[in-house]
Amino acid sequence: MSKHETPSIDLHRALETILFLSGKPLSTKKIAQLLGCDVRAAVATVAAFQTTWNARGGGTMVVVAGDAVQLASHPDCQGIAEAIAKDELRGELTRPQLEALTVIAYRGPITKAELEHIRGVHCGLILRNLLMRGLITSRRDSARGEDVYEASMDFLRHLGVADIRELPEYAALHRNAVISEYLATTRGEDTAPSVDAPPV
Repeated sequence: MSKHETPSIDLHRALETILFLSGKPLSTKKIAQLLGCDVRAAVATVAAFQTTWNARGGGTMVVVAGDAVQLASHPDCQGIAEAIAKDELRGELTRPQLEALTVIAYRGPITKAELEHIRGVHCGLILRNLLMRGLITSRRDSARGEDVYEASMDFLRHLGVADIRELPEYAALHRNAVISEYLATTRGEDTAPSVDAPPV
């Protein structure tokens, strides 16, 4: 069975996971890439899944705007969603969030895949929280063909530094050869890690 003949129930399950973990709108082209199918199949899967999911009448709904697809809270739950968002923004950063923010500050601009490669865990929800707090920014990197993340001006002002390069040991960590070699594997580059390289 080819990847384009994957049963629709599997595609629906995969799409639900993708939308749940993403935390931001995804294009059908990106969804097709993640599902391992062509764009036409992705569009059909999104349409069928949207109909099925939204018919449940649950607290979340699949929203399609143009080419963008996102799993969002139901309008009836707007008050609850806003309360949760405010609570998250008021609270202190968790250790995983601090770790991710540190990596982004020192290694940015960095892709989600590279960040997850370093931390060894999924970072979608963490990135969304840091973006909501205004501590990081994201932009499309045309060379890499995906979004990259870096520390924001608000983050620098919070720390009282005028330039990201003023962070302690920034030069050594930003261009660290071991980390760069480690990240090369996420880009499919043929770079074997050093035998005696310490774990990152």
